[in-house]
Amino acid sequence: MSALPVYPWRCAPEGLATRRQLRALGLRPGGQDVAAQVERPRRRRGPLVAYLYRVDLAKPVRPMTPARTSALARANRARRTCPVCGRTFPYVLPVSLGCCPQCAEVPAALAA
Repeated sequence: MSALPVYPWRCAPEGLATRRQLRALGLRPGGQDVAAQVERPRRRRGPLVAYLYRVDLAKPVRPMTPARTSALARANRARRTCPVCGRTFPYVLPVSLGCCPQCAEVPAALAA
């Protein structure tokens, strides 16, 4: 197993891109291994690392089909629906509560 080449921030050679850069080009890694990494130093913690992929091996992004669109809409609706009262909210419910804020306050009020 060989070590990955490491480049300083903004000094990566042409032909390598991060996932976000690939996505901006309409591409995805397509199962290829990480080719290199860039590191940006930080003051109090370890360096910020970004993995790089080869652009020539990247594949086009898969198109959004109607089935994928409806599945994504159902998943997002489930994240906005309270499992206790069944109401749907215009925002994603906090995972830490496990339900809407109104339902989370009821047991606390009963316990007092």
